[in-house]
Amino acid sequence: MRKKVLLLITLIGLLTVLSGCMDVNEPINESSEGFWNEYFVWPMVWLINYFAGLFDGNYGLSIIIVTIIVRLVLLPLNVKQLKSSKAMQDIQPELKEIQKKYASKDAQSQQKLQQETMALFQKHGVNPLAGCLPIFVQMPVLIAIYHAIMRMEEIDGHTFLWFDLSSPDYILPIIAGAATFLQQKLMMAGSPAAQNPQMMVMLYVMPIMITVFAFFFPAALALYWVIGNIFMVAQTIFIRKPMMKDNTGGDKK
Repeated sequence: MRKKVLLLITLIGLLTVLSGCMDVNEPINESSEGFWNEYFVWPMVWLINYFAGLFDGNYGLSIIIVTIIVRLVLLPLNVKQLKSSKAMQDIQPELKEIQKKYASKDAQSQQKLQQETMALFQKHGVNPLAGCLPIFVQMPVLIAIYHAIMRMEEIDGHTFLWFDLSSPDYILPIIAGAATFLQQKLMMAGSPAAQNPQMMVMLYVMPIMITVFAFFFPAALALYWVIGNIFMVAQTIFIRKPMMKDNTGGDKK
């Protein structure tokens, strides 16, 4: 579990570094140069402009549609990650027995522990790194849509519902934070993570971070966070929970 916390902290740090160090304040257009701009950010900008054009310049609705499309495209990766997580949970009883058997810290016991652990992974076709790969694949895509929203000038002056897309809002950040909290709460419900103090800290840290950031960023970005997290809530309810149901039931027994 400690490794998962460290991974989450690493991803947050990576997101912060990439978001802040890659021309985030420089306007993006078709002539923008560089691999990142040409193949990641500009395609997102093009999509947002395309759907805005279909709906009479409604950039708020366009951001919602593009966010949902991006999440749907990434859904197979999320399902793969969930399957990997479930496979790891399935072998936890056997893994704990092996760890208990070779609890001694001497070199011979540790070598046996590694050998039997790898044999267990091979027996069940489990790759402990398989759950991490989808996360790292998703990160450039999610950061690209963040850049697109922050850097496209077409959003300036457009409104959606009660807020100006190019200016900070004071209600949307609270909704974004609440949606983030709900999504994480649902993911932890009934899982071993709910018993881990470190993960419980992250349950509150992430929503607070999202809320604070959203107060200073354009409302268009907060809208993206809201829709993205609502999508993840639905994914948790309709995909993750049924998939992990057997493990949850086993833990309760």
